[in-house]
Amino acid sequence: MYLTVQGLVLRVTAYKDSDALLTVLTREEGKLTVKARGLRRNNSPLIAPCQLLAYGEFTLFEYRGMYTINEAHSIELFQQLRTDLSKLSLGTYFAQAADVIAQADQPNPELLSLVLNCLYGLSKLNVDERKLKAIFELRTACIAGYTPDLSGCHGCGDLRPNRFDIAQGVLECSACRDLSSNGIRMPISSGVLDAMRYIVGCDPKRILAFDAGEQTLEDLSHVTESYLTTQLERGFSTLDFYKSLQPV
Repeated sequence: MYLTVQGLVLRVTAYKDSDALLTVLTREEGKLTVKARGLRRNNSPLIAPCQLLAYGEFTLFEYRGMYTINEAHSIELFQQLRTDLSKLSLGTYFAQAADVIAQADQPNPELLSLVLNCLYGLSKLNVDERKLKAIFELRTACIAGYTPDLSGCHGCGDLRPNRFDIAQGVLECSACRDLSSNGIRMPISSGVLDAMRYIVGCDPKRILAFDAGEQTLEDLSHVTESYLTTQLERGFSTLDFYKSLQPV
């Protein structure tokens, strides 16, 4: 049986002598594991469409429960990322996190659109990396089922609390803190809170359409990173590498 899908390559793993296994995030079929025969040969016609972070169209052949690529064509390779190590490593972090969130054979078009939009903003629009990182992290947490309650302080209802509980995903005023709780609270400014509310509630097509100052973006990126990694209860090697490239 043949299946034609469009998808983004999230991971490439060596397999046997010259083959590779690809993890591909598709709109209709969710996350698929597919075999690319001869991909690691220098003259393979699959090299471009089957590289990490390539978005393409794949014609797959299923045999005994395993998909093998019959044909593949590139749609977008995000070439600008591949000449900038910082951008490439950030894009790879997006892919690794999406791989963790996505489920096999369960469509997740919202996640695919988010990753593609962030890669497009990173490569084509030259959007600030901290802004894209924060957008990806917070929106990914929402897609994974960890939407924070940003309506107001969970204790008194104040609309402008100054702390965010990254374990519970709630806002809190200094005076409302439960001293018996060991959860980590991060201070958040009014600008960071506004940005978080926008990212969580905006139309996906308008996800990049907000402005924030340098310090707000810096603080926002720290909060969203802490929230996503806390909710998923894991770190990311790609994120560690990306952060190692950033100036102190």
